[in-house]
Amino acid sequence: MSLQVVPDPPRRERVIRLMQFTDLEAVVALEARTFTLPWSLTIFHGQLARESGICLVCEDGDRIVGYLIADMFVDVWHLMNLCVAEEVRREHVASRLLEAYFAITERKGHRGHTLEVRVSNAPAIELYRSFGFVSTGVRPGYYSDDREDAVIMWKDWEGDSA
Repeated sequence: MSLQVVPDPPRRERVIRLMQFTDLEAVVALEARTFTLPWSLTIFHGQLARESGICLVCEDGDRIVGYLIADMFVDVWHLMNLCVAEEVRREHVASRLLEAYFAITERKGHRGHTLEVRVSNAPAIELYRSFGFVSTGVRPGYYSDDREDAVIMWKDWEGDSA
């Protein structure tokens, strides 16, 4: 009996694109698998419907493996939700979503970017730091499921001033 070597199938390129309403079922399912306080379909639908918001997905073939939600409040971008499927973490999905987000936001004048992240989420804090975010404070008891504190992070706008 001879052993036949079968090469791995070619890897599909992951694509970062704007979220569509047809993505919401997959996005909500990924959210529910990932977070203890998952957003509802209604919240995602509302964010996607906002003209001021940015909603991105990372698509790997026919499945959503990550997403990012941000919105402009007055003159500051607020990164509200960033999620990556557990099986593809550490494969640069979050970094690619952030790069796409910054490519969009840096074309528009603003003061900067802000976000909150669980104090226990060291990998996320390190990721945000690698993109130039700095810790600016703590929101005590921010998360309602376990009253965990959130680190407030900030990144100045790097574009030209008006």
